[in-house]
Amino acid sequence: MLNEYDLSVGQVAKRCGVKVSTLHFYEQKGLITSLRNQGNQRRYQRDVLRRISVIKAAQQFGISLQDIQQAFSHLPNQRTPNKDDWSKLSQTWKTQLNAQINALEDLRDSLEGCIGCGCLSMSSCPLYNPNDTLATNGDGAVLLVKPK
Repeated sequence: MLNEYDLSVGQVAKRCGVKVSTLHFYEQKGLITSLRNQGNQRRYQRDVLRRISVIKAAQQFGISLQDIQQAFSHLPNQRTPNKDDWSKLSQTWKTQLNAQINALEDLRDSLEGCIGCGCLSMSSCPLYNPNDTLATNGDGAVLLVKPK
């Protein structure tokens, strides 16, 4: 039921610092919902402000919209996350982010040995050729050579 506290799409966009098209996109992805007034205009309940804040915060941490939507789907009645929900969500995402950080640190630390030649057969290349598995395919940039 609509009431005087419902916000227009423009009001939500302004309050949250996003474009109207972003709100439409979030709605299309099932991240937020709106109601329609008698003039068929979108109206949002005030709790959408917190929901969008959670979305934006999670995105800044590198969490995908798909992961955010999945997390939201576990909330009872699709309600807006509260403080306890955020604690659980952030713990799950923290584990995911730590794994990504570790992978990036490994990548960073292994780049020193890379000479960027694209040979793809270096025994020390952990990026494209771990343990020199491509050596059996021939010399040089075997992945770049088109089969005859």
